[in-house]
Amino acid sequence: MKQITLNIPDKNYSFFMELVKSLDFVKKVKIDDDPTKERILQDLHDSIEEVNLIKTGELKGVPAKDLINEL
Repeated sequence: MKQITLNIPDKNYSFFMELVKSLDFVKKVKIDDDPTKERILQDLHDSIEEVNLIKTGELKGVPAKDLINEL
């Protein structure tokens, strides 16, 4: 099975979703809406927790230099 990601203009979004849902060979439609304020805050909280775990040595971090070298 293949997967694709599309960027659809807002004005055509509803039409496109109806079209996709009507196709019998499409098995699943995943909708990624813009993140909510709650989701952003939760992600920020999770990131801070991860940094604190790295500081206490409970979790191993990756040096920024290594991340840059991967690019």
